[in-house]
Amino acid sequence: MPGTSQVKRSTLRQQIADALRDEVLAGRLPAGQQFTVKEMAEQYGVSATPVREALLDLCAQGLLDVEEHRGYRVHEFTIGDYRDMVEARTLIVEGMFRRSVATAMDSTTPQALASVRRRAEEAERAARGGDLDILIGYDLRFWRELSGLVGNSYISGILERVRVQSWVFSVPYLRRAPDLRGRLWAGHRELVEAITRRDVRSAEEIVAAYNAHSLSLVESLPGPRPATAS
Repeated sequence: MPGTSQVKRSTLRQQIADALRDEVLAGRLPAGQQFTVKEMAEQYGVSATPVREALLDLCAQGLLDVEEHRGYRVHEFTIGDYRDMVEARTLIVEGMFRRSVATAMDSTTPQALASVRRRAEEAERAARGGDLDILIGYDLRFWRELSGLVGNSYISGILERVRVQSWVFSVPYLRRAPDLRGRLWAGHRELVEAITRRDVRSAEEIVAAYNAHSLSLVESLPGPRPATAS
């Protein structure tokens, strides 16, 4: 069929980008690590073209930097960057709630709301258990589906980018904690219930408390702290 090869290549590009993003999120590709297209192509057993395209996608997401004549480097976020991320996601979510909660709840299907609740339960369970690897995936899905209910695709995309970057910065710090049980934010279900009630004020208070908790937790843990934001 016409275009089949292009579809396959695009799918491979996305698969590689997703796999590499997961490696960065998990800290297996740590901040500052350098690599080349050739190395990644050999690792995944594919040609250089979809790898190069995937790496450029991750550069556009702010996760990688291009190093002229040397390949790519995992971007190094600073504590100043993280504070800015927390502020940005607060403003995005607050604006989204104020603008769209009532309208979204009037048009949301029971199936969509049930799916968000399931994501909230899964994320909360992982958070309470201190299971960071499981939490990251569920938490990103939770916010993706939640913003899909009360935002628009542009807002959802921006929030996703900021949340991924937040996790990329914070994961190395969180892994230094001897036990994360009871220390990670687990208010996902509480937030869903506030939104379901169309209680914007409570939703904003929950999100503000969450972001303050995230920043306080990271700042309480040992780790490298560059003095200036990038």
